[in-house]
Amino acid sequence: MSTTVIGVDIGGSHITCIGVDPADHAVRTDLQIRQEIDRHGSAEKILHDWSATLEQLIRQIGRENLAGIGFAMPGPFDYPQGIALFQGVKKYDNLFGVNVRAELKQRLGLAPEMPVRFLNDATCFAVGEAWIGKGAGLQKVVAVTLGTGFGSAFITDGIPVETGPDVPEFGCVYHLSYREGIANDYFSTTWFHSRYKEVTGKDISEVKEMAAAASSGTDPDAAGIFEEFGAAMGTFIAPWLRRFGAECMVIGGNIANSYELFEVPLNRALAEGQAPVPVFATELGELAAIAGAARLCDDSFYSRLPFFSGK
Repeated sequence: MSTTVIGVDIGGSHITCIGVDPADHAVRTDLQIRQEIDRHGSAEKILHDWSATLEQLIRQIGRENLAGIGFAMPGPFDYPQGIALFQGVKKYDNLFGVNVRAELKQRLGLAPEMPVRFLNDATCFAVGEAWIGKGAGLQKVVAVTLGTGFGSAFITDGIPVETGPDVPEFGCVYHLSYREGIANDYFSTTWFHSRYKEVTGKDISEVKEMAAAASSGTDPDAAGIFEEFGAAMGTFIAPWLRRFGAECMVIGGNIANSYELFEVPLNRALAEGQAPVPVFATELGELAAIAGAARLCDDSFYSRLPFFSGK
């Protein structure tokens, strides 16, 4: 009997595959493989490396026990059809136009009926948090991912909501107007780099380096920038939390590791914006996206997704 689903997280330079037991809501960290990937490689090289990594885990699980594969995939991507639309995004551009589902099924020798499904990585993170993470048991959950981009998803009863008066279109906030540009310009690593340069006149290689300096007390400018970030994000997101009726917000992505540096100003701004909901930094991390990806192989869940068309 098929009992195990593989959840896959496709990062900017890696693939992580982990077995998930849907019946027990259990991410099997004893069944996992992570492989570095050249995101600038040829389509053949990327597909070969993805399929070879998956094949290793399938052998561990046992092909007879495999119930499907779900992918937490960055965009742009045609998720229902499984077709890569990466172009001009500096990652996996050589896959543009490739039917990833068909290629992987052929390379892995999977039966036509075997589910191989895809969903946006930030949405998978939100689904996972609502399923087995900080949002478990709640009806209305908002999740944001803070890293090279500003991801978001709005979840009602475990299902992403992408339309309606209570959410931004597609459940995305990154493209919404904010100050001199859009939200993504201010709530991502790009802003930290540019703001640090503006304040100090110096470059910094990574946000985690800046966070370490802020935490140690050796760089008050860095600490002030994190506080500025938290206050701005709270002011920006509060109207959407209030409109949606969110019961909590979960923060993921690399910047979530520094949550204690912007927690107070963020929560203060939410309260001032009349959206004093509990805010949590993820404890699952990448495992939330893995769990969310694995849920795609549950037909009763998948058929409730906004884009479902019967496939």
